[in-house]
Amino acid sequence: MIPSAFDYRRASSVEEALSLLQSTEDAKFVAGGHSLLPLMKMRFASPGMLIDIRSIQELQSIRRDGNRVVIGALCTHRHIANDETIVQALPALAEAAGRVGDLQVRNRGTIGGNLAHADPASDLPALALLYGATIHAEGPDGPEDYPVEEFFLGPMTTALRPTQLLRSVSFPVPDRGSEVYEKFAHPASGYAVVGVAAWVATDAGGIIQDIRVALNGVGYCAYRATSVEQALFGREATEELLEKASHLATEEVEVLEDVFASENYRRHVAAVFTRRAIRRALDKATR
Repeated sequence: MIPSAFDYRRASSVEEALSLLQSTEDAKFVAGGHSLLPLMKMRFASPGMLIDIRSIQELQSIRRDGNRVVIGALCTHRHIANDETIVQALPALAEAAGRVGDLQVRNRGTIGGNLAHADPASDLPALALLYGATIHAEGPDGPEDYPVEEFFLGPMTTALRPTQLLRSVSFPVPDRGSEVYEKFAHPASGYAVVGVAAWVATDAGGIIQDIRVALNGVGYCAYRATSVEQALFGREATEELLEKASHLATEEVEVLEDVFASENYRRHVAAVFTRRAIRRALDKATR
């Protein structure tokens, strides 16, 4: 499969990248290319220009800023999975990044491209929702921040405007509890058939004081399973209650169906992996 003809430019700064974007009616940014290039080969996307932003150094940093970790849009999945700041402060994010695709994808794919592409089966959108991240963008009118709850609008659709560049993502660092990521991966692509991110905090008696659960691969975009959270909040997570609550994981979405997983199968797997994720988070929280 061969894409349509396109121009190619390489930007060395955010300002140059935005200038090139405004100079061409149909241009796209490219970094790792693992999301855009397959679409171009299938002619689902035919940009007139590719603007290579890979060499922009200011988008490749990871830093702790108070109670937040700020990750540049060009940080690769491998970088995120192995960065000590992230491993210590955001362990579920490091775990998820280390399970994205295969080694080649992790070495080249970026967090900015992953979130901006918004594939329903991508891993990192669920982690952004779990932590309550903020997406930082830059456009001709200056910087703009998007709370993650308002960012994912649908399959491969976000609030990011065509004139904007995703610069970084900032994650609040939880001050208590434990978080994990569980994933049932497609055996060929590595994408999530079902992925579940869970964060749980309990008191000394094992009562759940706070809980967040986010899923990907199940609906048309990543989402918070608020029904599961409400069923468990303020209660002791007995095995019976956990089993019952986990079956609420797909209550709020239209469940996807494809040649690999029927709707009923995906619902079942979502319940199993939701229970597994919450149980593992609880076990970590009470060690």
